[in-house]
Amino acid sequence: MAQVSDEAGLKAHLAPCARVVYAGFDPTADSLQMGNLFLLLTLRRFQRAGHRPILLVGGATGLIGDPSDKTEERNLNLRDVVADWSMRVRGQAERFLDFDGETGAIVVNNLDWIGQLDVVTFLRDVGKHFSVNAMIQREFVKSRLEAKGSGISFAEFSYSILQAMDFKQLAQRYGCTVQIGGSDQWGNIVSGVDLVRRTLETKVFALTIPLATKADGTKFGKTGDGAVWLDGAKTSPYTFYQFLFNTSDRDVMSYLSQLTFLDIEEIEAVGKAVAENPGARDGQRLLAAEVTRLVHGEQGLASARRITDALFSGSVESLKEPDLEQLALDGIGCTTIKADAGLVAVMAETPLARSRTAARGLVQSAAVRVNGELTEDIERTLSPSNALFGRYHLIRRGKKSWHLVAHA
Repeated sequence: MAQVSDEAGLKAHLAPCARVVYAGFDPTADSLQMGNLFLLLTLRRFQRAGHRPILLVGGATGLIGDPSDKTEERNLNLRDVVADWSMRVRGQAERFLDFDGETGAIVVNNLDWIGQLDVVTFLRDVGKHFSVNAMIQREFVKSRLEAKGSGISFAEFSYSILQAMDFKQLAQRYGCTVQIGGSDQWGNIVSGVDLVRRTLETKVFALTIPLATKADGTKFGKTGDGAVWLDGAKTSPYTFYQFLFNTSDRDVMSYLSQLTFLDIEEIEAVGKAVAENPGARDGQRLLAAEVTRLVHGEQGLASARRITDALFSGSVESLKEPDLEQLALDGIGCTTIKADAGLVAVMAETPLARSRTAARGLVQSAAVRVNGELTEDIERTLSPSNALFGRYHLIRRGKKSWHLVAHA
């Protein structure tokens, strides 16, 4: 964990009986991403330990946007867009929790109470408990106020109050006493703890987990290039698998602990193997397999492995049509053609060759394979009749350079 409001008190609170624990997920995109998975699985661990999880979808807070990690104002999304994203996020998140029995998960949407609240009631019953002096001392508020030409709107400034309301509502409705979140949410979460104490005279607890970062040190996120989505239609199982397989040696053991439910003995055994022979990448291989199976199922894992083996060995015979659809999505570079086209001309339009002259040289020197077959024919035509599944041409230059050509 990264921060906890009262560590000794929380341990004593959780020990004697089942508690209700919640985590919130704002629908600021149409899919959850890798960073959300760490929190989802932490919620699942609480459930496995005998506690009841609440999965809160921020249908209301998603209309505002959390400013905690932003250097400028967010663009506000339309209500119907956020409503659609809320349903998608809920569907994804539900797959990681158990809904049966006494500790069965509960799913709620904070639009159900925030959306019904009039402004006067909000200011009188909630706003009066928050000091502006304290709120402007939050690091993200200070940085926005100090940034030239930036500032912060009242809407984003009020975000932490809305999140605090969630904790109060869940405490009243379900007896929720613990909120978990990423470490960047600490200020917002503590606001909720304080609001519950002031208004309900009840002690509740806050716990955060460290923010997971990519190899370059940046936060997993939903914006910018390189987002790793949990939706297989946005990040294919193959690319998801490869991302995990390329986890740095520094992170692989902690990710195995956070993102899998392997026994500690098995993780320790892998850790020993990694220490003795890091080049074998046993930790990364296990991590990629376990997490891809968890997110995309056995079929997704089998497909990711099939594509990986085919691209590594150069033997494409085992690939199925959905595998090639994954590669067209994001696995490797892909060029779409609308009609028959010459191999040399196509190569010159891709990173495989700098020019048609270079492409001819590569083909004539036996450095090019199309759909697994060596070709030295500079007049070769790519058409649906000689394509895999009537659509795809998988071109390899040398041993490692691949490009996919797809007929529209």
